[in-house]
Formats: sequence, C-alpha cells, structure tokens
Amino acid sequence: MRCRPPTDRASSGSASTRCEPVSEVPRPDPDALLAEAQKESRGKLKIFLGMAPGVGKTYEMLSAGRKKQADGIDVVVGVVETHGRRETQALTEGLELLPRRQQAYQGRVLEEFDLDAMLRRRPQLALVDELAHSNAPGSRHPKRWQDVEELLDAGIDVYTALNVQHIESLNDVVAQITRVRVRETVPDAVLDAADEIELMDLTPAALIERLREGKVYAGDAGERALAGYFTPANLTALRELSLRRTAERVEDQLQQHRLRQGVRDIWAAGENVLVCISESPFSESLVRAGRRLADRYNAPWTVLYLETERSRRLGEKARDRVAATLRLAEELGAETRILPGRFDLAADLLAYAREHNFTQLMVAKSRRSRWFEWRHGSVVDKLVREASGLTVQVLTERDEQPPPEPLIPLPFELGPRRAYAYSLSALLAVTVVGYFVDQLIDIPNISLAYLPVILLTATRYGLTPALITAFLSTLAYNFSFTEPVFTFHVATPENVVALGFFGAIAVIASRLTVRLREQTLLAREQADATASLLAFARRMAGLRKLDELLGNTALQLRNLLRVQAVLLTPDERGQLRLSAAAPSGASLNEADIAAAQWAYEKNQVTGRGSDTLHGARRLFVPVRTPNGVVAVAGVSGDDADFVLAPPQRRLLESICDLAAIGVERVRLAKDVDQAKTQAETERLRSAMLTAVSHDLRTPLAGILGALSSVRAYGEQMPPGEREGLLADAEEETRRLARFVGNLLDLTRLDAGALTPRTEPVRLAEAVREVLRQMQSALARHRLSVKVPDSLPPLRLDPSLLEHVLSNLLDNAAKYTPEGSEIELVAEQHRFSISLQVRDRGPGIPEDELGKIFDLFHRVRQGDRNRAGTGLGLAISRGFAQAMGAEVRARNRDDGGAVFEVDFPSRLIVERGAEEVIGP
Repeated sequence: MRCRPPTDRASSGSASTRCEPVSEVPRPDPDALLAEAQKESRGKLKIFLGMAPGVGKTYEMLSAGRKKQADGIDVVVGVVETHGRRETQALTEGLELLPRRQQAYQGRVLEEFDLDAMLRRRPQLALVDELAHSNAPGSRHPKRWQDVEELLDAGIDVYTALNVQHIESLNDVVAQITRVRVRETVPDAVLDAADEIELMDLTPAALIERLREGKVYAGDAGERALAGYFTPANLTALRELSLRRTAERVEDQLQQHRLRQGVRDIWAAGENVLVCISESPFSESLVRAGRRLADRYNAPWTVLYLETERSRRLGEKARDRVAATLRLAEELGAETRILPGRFDLAADLLAYAREHNFTQLMVAKSRRSRWFEWRHGSVVDKLVREASGLTVQVLTERDEQPPPEPLIPLPFELGPRRAYAYSLSALLAVTVVGYFVDQLIDIPNISLAYLPVILLTATRYGLTPALITAFLSTLAYNFSFTEPVFTFHVATPENVVALGFFGAIAVIASRLTVRLREQTLLAREQADATASLLAFARRMAGLRKLDELLGNTALQLRNLLRVQAVLLTPDERGQLRLSAAAPSGASLNEADIAAAQWAYEKNQVTGRGSDTLHGARRLFVPVRTPNGVVAVAGVSGDDADFVLAPPQRRLLESICDLAAIGVERVRLAKDVDQAKTQAETERLRSAMLTAVSHDLRTPLAGILGALSSVRAYGEQMPPGEREGLLADAEEETRRLARFVGNLLDLTRLDAGALTPRTEPVRLAEAVREVLRQMQSALARHRLSVKVPDSLPPLRLDPSLLEHVLSNLLDNAAKYTPEGSEIELVAEQHRFSISLQVRDRGPGIPEDELGKIFDLFHRVRQGDRNRAGTGLGLAISRGFAQAMGAEVRARNRDDGGAVFEVDFPSRLIVERGAEEVIGP
C-alpha cells in the first residue's frame, strides 16, 4: 500500500490520508548494473567450446563469421587453423584474411597472429582461432588470450575457439583422465568474462567416426589418436566436463541477469536445494534428508543457520548441536552458511532463497503447543503461505525427540551510569524545548520528540537503559503536556489512551532498536573474525618453514580466542611432541598427552568440553589434510571451568583448517624441492656416465690403436712414423690421466676431504711449470705470458694451483682457433693479485655466464656442444675456493673470454718472509 496526502489542506483537523495499492517496482542490483556498465565500452567475446579437437569449433566459428558478414558486419579473420580440413578451408573463402606476422626464433621463422595489424584495421568482428595458443618468444603477449583481451579493450568483438582441456581449473582433472598433461591453458576468468559460450557437442561415437574417416587428423596421426587420447571413455569424460562447465557459465549468466533486472521470483531453470536448520536434535535428520533430495535431483545444496537474539540464550548443548549439524553437512558435501537473522525469520529465509534462486526449501516443523504458536507465530506456516514459486518440504519431528532445552535467561544489566545521565539530560532538554515550542505553536504530536531520545539510548546503551528512558519519557510527557499539566493526574479518557499508546510505542521502539543493535554487533563480530582469518591466510601463504607456520598458528589462536594454545606434531614413530605454544613455556601433563594422542590417532576432537577424555586440561582438535592428520591443536583457558562456545569452536576449526592447508603446502614444496634435487642428481649422473664413457673410451681407443700398430708393424714402419704413433699414445695417456685426475678431484671435493697444504709459491714459477706440462696441448696456439717475477709470493697449495691453471688453459685451448693467441697476464692490485687467462674463442653467451662453472655444463656453440666433460671449470673454481681464491668469467670487448683467478691480500706473503722460498 502507498499512502498519499490530501490535495487540499484547508485545516489541519480535516486533513485525511488516502491509501491505494501500488505495485512494487523491481530494483536492480547496483553491483550488477555497475559491472554491466563497465563492459559497455569493451568488445563482445564469444567462445566456441568443444570437448576435444575435431568437434567442429573452427568450422562453426567461420560459419558464424560468414553470417555476420552477410548481415553487413565488417569481419576479419585474424588467425585460423584449418589443419588441412577441406570443409573448414572452404569457409575462409570470401572472408578477409589478415596476413600473419613473421617471428624469428632459434633459426626458424614462425607465423603468428598480427595483433598490431588487427588494431590498425579495427574491424567490427575479429575471428581469432586457438585461444590457448602460446605466442613465440618476442611477441608482445606470451599467450593469445592476452591478445584477445587487448582486442576487447579496444572495442572489437571477437569470436574464438577453445577445447575444455585447456581450461586452467580443469587441467589436473583432464590429465588424470587422459594421462596427458596439457601445457597451454586459459584462466577461468576469461571464460567467466565471455558474453556468450556456444558448446559444440558431439557424441564420442560420432567423433571417433570422423577420426577414422580422416576428417580430424591426416595419415597415421588419426590411428595414433584413436589408440591413445581419443578412447570412448576419455571422450565421454571430456564431454561431461564441457557440458558441466558450460552449464555453470549459463547459471552464472542467469543469476547476473536476474540481479540486473531486479527479479525476485524463483526461476526453476535447475534444481537448487536449501536446508534450514535450528538447534533441534532433529536437524541432523533434516540434513541427511537434504542430502538425499540433492542426490535425487543431482543438484547443489546449502545448509543455512540463522543466528538471532534467541541464539544468545541457547544452552551449551544446543550450541554444540548446531555446530555438530553444520559439520555433518560439510562432511556430506553441503555448502554451509551462518547468517544473522533479523526480526522475521520467514522473510529472511525467503529473501535468501529468492536472491540465490533456490528451488527447494527444506525445514523442520517443531512440535510446539498452540499457545506457543499463538504467541510467537509459526515460521513454517508463514513460509508455506508466502513461498510463491518455491517448493517447501516440511519434515515433522518424531515423537521420540527430546523436548527442547529451556533458554538461558539473559542477565539483567542496568548499564553504565552515563546512560542514565545522558537520558535524563536529553529528556530534560526535550521537555523544556517542547514546552516553549508548544506555547508558541499548537503541535498535536509533541510526544514524537521523545522517540529520538529513546532510540539513541537503545542504540548506544542497550535494552535496560532504553526501557527506563521510555518509562521516564511517558512520565515527562504526562507531567508536562497532558491536562492538567504539572501533575501526574490524567483528566480525560482520551489522554489515558494516548498516554498508553505512547508508552507502548516507546517500549516497542526501544525493543526493536536493541534487536537491530544486537544484529549489528553480531555482524561486526563475524566481519572481524573473517578479516582476521583472511589476514592469517595471507600470512600463512608466505611461510616456507613448518616451525614458523606452527608458531604463527598458535599465536593466531591466542589472539583470536584469548586462550593458551599449543600445537603438537608427530615424530617418525607417530608419537606427538610439542612444536609450538603461545604463550611460550606451556607444559602438558599425562592426561593432556593421552587426549592429544587419541585426537591424532582417531581423528576426533578430545579433551575438555568434548565427549572423549574430558578430564584433560585442554581441548584438542586434529589438524586434518586429505592425507590424514598432520598435527593436533590444543587450547585451554585461565580458569578450571573453561569451555569453548560453539562460535569459538567453529573459529578454532577454521584456523586449524587454514593451518592444515599451510602444512600441506609446506610439505608439497618440500616434496617439489626433493623431486628437483633428485632430478638434478639424475641429470648429473646421466651426464657423468655419458662423459665417462666417451672420455675414457676415446683415449683408450687411441692408445690401443697406436700400440697395436707399433707391435704389429713396428719393424716395418719408418722410424718417424713409429715415433709419431708412440707420441700420440703418450699424449692420449696424459689426456686420460688428466681426466682420471679430474674425476678423483671431483670426488675429493664432493666428499669434503680436500685439505690444502699451503706454502709460499711464486706465481711465475708455477705458470712456467704448468706451461711445460701442457706444451703439447698448447702447441697449436701462440702464447703470450706476462707474469712478472717481481710479484710477491702467495700462500697456496702448489698442486691445487697447477690443477686450476691447467684446467683453465685446457679450456682456452679447446675454444681458441688454431694459430690464435692465448694470453696469461698477472697483475698486482692494491688488495689482491689477479691472474687472467684470455682466449680468442667465440665468447660465452650472456645467459650462460651464471652457469659456466656448474658441473657437467658445456656451452653450446651453434647446434652442437664442444667436446669435453664439463668438469674442468667446476674443479678450477672448487680448488680455488678451497685455497681462499676466487675464479670469475667474463667476455672480452674484442672477442673471446677471460677467466680471472683473484688472490686476495690475505694470501700474499708479507715482505720479510720471502727468504723461506729461496731466491
């Protein structure tokens, strides 16, 4: 009803109000309208979704593009993959094809979608195939879906195609089904933002027939696909995934449309079950019935509990029962919700059901007396009367149900003294001002001036101060404005009735205001708890160590629940040990340890306040993951009667769930690190075996060939040729000895058994000795040695220094062309002496500089690796570091590489100690 004031106001006494029914205009949701407005400037995205290749996505996309072109729309094909299918190729005729962009990569030329050309062309509709495609390195975006996002931001409509296995959230599911991991994925947000999704459905039998006819893959590829990926079981599962994902998107679009249009009616496009529970023992049976109903319709279902003022007066058993019922619902697969209820529970339920488009509502009919229903009303009866378009299923409680526990009376609280000081001051001010205003102007409803004082008192200080303020307001109004004034006597029956109505209205207004205040406080507490849990979850996401995670969990329990918290984790034998406590210094007695062990082994809540081992000082809750219990959390209060209330119990379980996710993440990270280490070990083992097999076999073959030739034809050979074979055998023997020495040195480094035996060494003498030993290896290169004899001696291990220099020179000889120069330059700096080996090779690629000293790492030159094992540089750095020096590598400006050994000042022998090494 809408009431309209009279059109003429001749007198206030004759004024009347005219009421007439007015239809309620639907009010759209502001957030939905805002989201719709933000999409106005963007292009429209349509995705052709299929369960697998070959279902006709590209064909249908091109067909739709041709229809749009026939309607006068400017259509351009940005990229299309026909895979040699003649029918698909024929659809491109008559459509404008955008030339592809040429992208060079690793000696090849790749053809990619030209995003810039499409933006310059700016058609009304762009056809961009293969949404999950990865662009070639060097493109503006790494993924094609990002190119599509830029087109949409520019206001260009886009048609594209996608297979269900490329959706990010379904990647693991598809891999489990097909045993094939798809590497190219598209975020779910792209699908959620699509304006239209068209499902290209095809039965598995029809798709297999297309494969056999060669319409999907050419040649033997179709037969291999049939034997692997395209099995009937795989295709059936993929088809179900595509149907479900499309249905979810359609349901979301329907919900957004209802919000934008302000539709409040139920649209039964699909079944959706809502189960409303209470503190009744029958609620568990109601939840089980809801599960059966959801299974019957194969529909999602939600369990809802509305917290009201009455919830504050429930006993501990009733509160525990509510928490247990919600846990049962979660175990049965329901989504649970706890919301603050307002004044009318039936209206709240119907509003929630209509807002979320529930089609089935299940409630329980309590066995109440008629007198109770006459005084308080029946929520179920009101639901049945007003649930238009909604199916309400009512389950009646059985006769054997125990009677409900009596409600706990709320404690009578007078409130703070300042509440009465405030109300008395405000009433006095209103009375004085109202009295003088009433003398000047005839106001028939001066009593309304007292209502703001009552409402403000109720809002700020609670029920008792508000009721007392209402009583005092009635007295003040009677004393000051009711004839005869300045007395509490009421002269006429009309004033008695008016005074009675005023008192009743004041009490009702204060009562309703207090209820609204309580609901606001409850919502604020829930918001604070939610914000705390969100902050805790964010903090947990950044932790990498288990000890830090458990310590933060204990601290969070301490701060949120105001309790003493401990966390226990099992050792290798399954025995719990204390891992974290807040505050620190907590101790556990035998009863606590027994309760915690029971919680760990039985996966049950135990200890104080539970049904098991309640003699313990603490309440113990298992921290569960999908792989089992990983820890146990225990909480206790300062007093002996400590018991957690159901809301606190739910908060404790929420924190434990978050901790379980954190523990699982830490363990997965550890497993990933172990897997990486194992893979790296396997790679090194394989590389080592390859190197050993090659570098042992090659010199042995040369030695064996030379010696066998000398033995067989020694007397018949010319002396020069025989000496040459023996020299080759000698050189190969030295090469073999160096390789075996490197392997032994590597073993010493890995075992930590390398102990340098240092003594004063002159760098020039050490260089000359190494050059003498490597004379044959360096014979094909020109040497330039600039190592002054005047350099002070260094405290080093001579043997290790020779190994370092020989490996660096061997590396330089390997990469420097024959006839080119290799330089050895030593310089003294203020705080160090450096020795540089400079070659004229191709240099080191920039991306290889950080890995040049890794074990078995060899720099690629073109399409091949240089011969070698990848051990020399790693051993050089290891030996240098063992002596206290450092080896670095860089490229020369004029071509080639420089390997520098830096000897810090602590290795330089002080002057006056040089006589120990002679002249």
